Amino acid sequence: MQTQTLAIDFGTSNTAAAVPFDHGIYRIPVERGAETLPTAVFFPAEGGTMRIGVAAAEALVAGDDGRYMRALKSVLGLPLLQEERLVGGKRRSLSGIITAFLTELRQRAETATGLTFRTALSGRPVHFHTADLDKDAQAEADLRACYLAAGFDAVSFLAEPEAAAIACQGMGAGDEIGLIVDIGGGTSDFSVFRNDGARPRILANHGIRLGGTDFDQALSLAHAMPVLGLGSELRRDMGAGLLPVPRAPYVDLATWAKIPFLYTPETRRMAAEMARLAVEPEKMARLVTVLDNELGHDLAFAVERAKIGANGGRNEGRIAMGSIERGLSAPVTPDDLEAVLSGHRTRLTDAARETLTLAGIAPGDVGRIILVGGSSLMRIVSDEMQALCPNGTVLRSEAFTAVVDGLALAAKA
Repeated sequence: MQTQTLAIDFGTSNTAAAVPFDHGIYRIPVERGAETLPTAVFFPAEGGTMRIGVAAAEALVAGDDGRYMRALKSVLGLPLLQEERLVGGKRRSLSGIITAFLTELRQRAETATGLTFRTALSGRPVHFHTADLDKDAQAEADLRACYLAAGFDAVSFLAEPEAAAIACQGMGAGDEIGLIVDIGGGTSDFSVFRNDGARPRILANHGIRLGGTDFDQALSLAHAMPVLGLGSELRRDMGAGLLPVPRAPYVDLATWAKIPFLYTPETRRMAAEMARLAVEPEKMARLVTVLDNELGHDLAFAVERAKIGANGGRNEGRIAMGSIERGLSAPVTPDDLEAVLSGHRTRLTDAARETLTLAGIAPGDVGRIILVGGSSLMRIVSDEMQALCPNGTVLRSEAFTAVVDGLALAAKA
């Protein structure tokens, strides 16, 4: 059986795989005929087969008893990756869970193609962790170890915006300067390139740890968590005066990767005690309901849907929280979304400008701005990049597959 290199875009939110062949590339249908697979897992509470992708989400929506996990990539390079927790009736580390996900991905790719894959070319963000070289190096080492444990004999890495530049170099005209803007679930990456023969010439790469999950967190903290008591006050058990409600559990509840670890006896006891002392007990009771019934991911998906609904400046989104309390919801207008994400706008622009500086390119010399990644569909991204590079034509690539396409082309070279 033929052995080839498998190109893998292991993303915070979605994963894709492809393989090169004589006349181009082949995106492998790794999810019920689809070319992308949600980067999510579900472990039944009493043990049994791990479910991934759409099947994991379906188990969550159906209310199956078990543990749902998403945004696994965001813990690479952190101590949390190696900590063991009770998941699906067994003690598991997130490193082991990522390995299991990649193993299933490799097996699906082999089944779909009839090939054997022992080497992988994986995308990676320019920086897993902004301005922390040690964490950045550790994150790549962690991911490499997961690939090797998943059955690959060797793995190499290519920066995700470089891969996108390879896939998208034909978009636009001639040798004009291109700016790749790759906004994923956990990171934002930028490459400046010029067409130079068969492969684009990369002039500079840069990236920051900011992505769609951060947009979700900001919206959740501003509009969902106050409905659960964030920003309210607690009476003192003894003495006069009031105390602010602790912010930490709400931040974790608004963070995709940390939600599964909130469902502990200690956290539930803390929430019950806060409900007892709350100035607004009806709000705190909702937090207790979320923790007791493990509704954190239901809430996170509701926030994500509201973000999408309010994006574009025309429609109002709504954070539907009926699973917590009948009829409960929070509106999100386009203006609300704009206000919540204003700080992120600045970070995106600064990062893109820094990439141009590293390349020695003036913003006015950029002829094409190519948007990649699911979160590049947010209006703030195109608006900010157009404002930074006023002479550039904004072009939208295949948002969810440009990176894996480029990886497959690179594997072929």
